[in-house]
Amino acid sequence: MAKLAVVALGGNALLRSGQKGTYAEQLQNVKDTCGSLMQLVYRNYNVVIGHGNGPQVGNVLLQHDAGRKMYELQAMPMDFCVAETQGSIGYMIERTLRNELVAAGLKRGVVTMVTEVVVDRNDERFANPTKPIGPYYSKEHADRIAAEDGSIFREDPKGNGWRKVVPSPAPLEIVNVDIVKRLASEGNIVITAGGGGIPVYRDGNQLCGVEAVIDKDLASALTAVQIGADEFYILTDVPKVYINFRKPDEKALDTITVAEAERYIEEKQFSEGSMLPKVKAALYFVRNGGKECVITDATQLGVEGGGTRIIP
Repeated sequence: MAKLAVVALGGNALLRSGQKGTYAEQLQNVKDTCGSLMQLVYRNYNVVIGHGNGPQVGNVLLQHDAGRKMYELQAMPMDFCVAETQGSIGYMIERTLRNELVAAGLKRGVVTMVTEVVVDRNDERFANPTKPIGPYYSKEHADRIAAEDGSIFREDPKGNGWRKVVPSPAPLEIVNVDIVKRLASEGNIVITAGGGGIPVYRDGNQLCGVEAVIDKDLASALTAVQIGADEFYILTDVPKVYINFRKPDEKALDTITVAEAERYIEEKQFSEGSMLPKVKAALYFVRNGGKECVITDATQLGVEGGGTRIIP
């Protein structure tokens, strides 16, 4: 049987530092990343893809702000914004992969699923929103938006201005995960849970959208566990995980165990805004039956010894 891999694409797979986020820029980045993803296809893997959407949601919020100013249009809630960016990003990845498959003479289906992810409405993170999203505003502008729609803003510690913050609750359930598993087992490449998934909660037997964002690496890890993936890849902008990062004794990690990763977390080797969420997602996968997780950049897919492997 073919191995099943889940790949979580980092933000640089779509938008890189210093870029404005134009369609042309994003499409070229997607083409580069999909070229690397094909290494798994050539090795006859079944593949499920998750992706980030932070910069894209930020651009959507800017569009909403402009619409509010010019035309008094009401901004859409966060669950709607995630759904919107899931569709647009999924379209770019799906179309590019189809073209790559045709060029390689391979026949596989590619499907994008607009995916809801269930969270607990009583998750303690709802009481303390900390995830910054969207553009920076002046204090006056932020106060004006907050008065209009109840948004919460926090001042950026680096002095860039004020940004909206929303809760980032833990993902509990990938809606339609059985369909994801079936499609992937049939050889289709499935793009799912983009941007961490559309955040919803259960109210009796009803699903309700909620103002939140879900960590895309953790959502992809949950997907990987629930579909029984053999391997989980987290793609970022560095080839390996490092300890003592950017210090004279910096060291790249090749293969580490769960226990070693936990020790590095206790030593605060990984920062909250960078590598720590990725390592935690890797640990979740391996602790829950996964064989290995690889954290690396896209160019290292299929390269012997590429990336940092986390094993039981």
